[in-house]
Amino acid sequence: MGQNEILEFYNNGAEIGRLERGIGKIEFERTKEIISRYLPDNKLIIYDVGGGIGVYSKWLAGLGNNVHLIELSSNAVEYAQKENVDSNLPIESIEVGDARNITKPDSSADVVLLMGPLYHLTSIDERKAALNEAHRVLKKDGLLICAGISRYGSMLWAFSVYKERNSLLDETEFMNMVRNEINEGQHIRPEKYPYLIARAYFHLPDELEIAVANSGFKVDKTLAVEGPSWLVPNFESTWESKGSRNTILDTVRLVEEDKNIVAISPHFLTISRKV
Repeated sequence: MGQNEILEFYNNGAEIGRLERGIGKIEFERTKEIISRYLPDNKLIIYDVGGGIGVYSKWLAGLGNNVHLIELSSNAVEYAQKENVDSNLPIESIEVGDARNITKPDSSADVVLLMGPLYHLTSIDERKAALNEAHRVLKKDGLLICAGISRYGSMLWAFSVYKERNSLLDETEFMNMVRNEINEGQHIRPEKYPYLIARAYFHLPDELEIAVANSGFKVDKTLAVEGPSWLVPNFESTWESKGSRNTILDTVRLVEEDKNIVAISPHFLTISRKV
């Protein structure tokens, strides 16, 4: 049921335009900023595993890298392929594939991105399999960047939209979902909230670091992506002001490594290298 729900969610185009609206804008800006810090100037072989419609693959290919997009959703792959046709610096390959069984040779990538698999693989064994595959295909000292979603995300989002959604926290189904996320990490979306992300596992930052380290990686750090910025009232209109946008970004950078803040961020990135 969970896998079918996830595939339906992405086959229906959940990612199309998501990073171009609302808090998706700062997620995209900050994710690119963080990844850029770790990319040398030379051309890299990059596997974007679970890369959706290829937003990050397209950006990285545009920087001159040899990028391979691997995605479980066939509709997302088809969309990415169409978008890739007219690109001056196209994504090298786009294929349907599974993070638990990457059809690439051992020690063949400089960088692996796991920007979705570790929160849509809901059992610890599945997440371990994905991390093991990332380790296998990376070269020695290769870079792994993993995204996690915070266990507190749904609760904090409900507070941020308290008025416009008539207090979701007063609704039994929503609060049961939140309790399960906080206590167990398991996000199980009730049918009455189809706009929420599909079946997922939500991490604590230290928990994600431990999982990565246990798969043979040396963890560098875990960084908040949006930080507390998404709690800004009327975020999208505020973001459109260049001065306000710079203030938001500067403030997020100030606390991006603060362990007391990272879990407040909807997304965080764990940066590590294969040893």
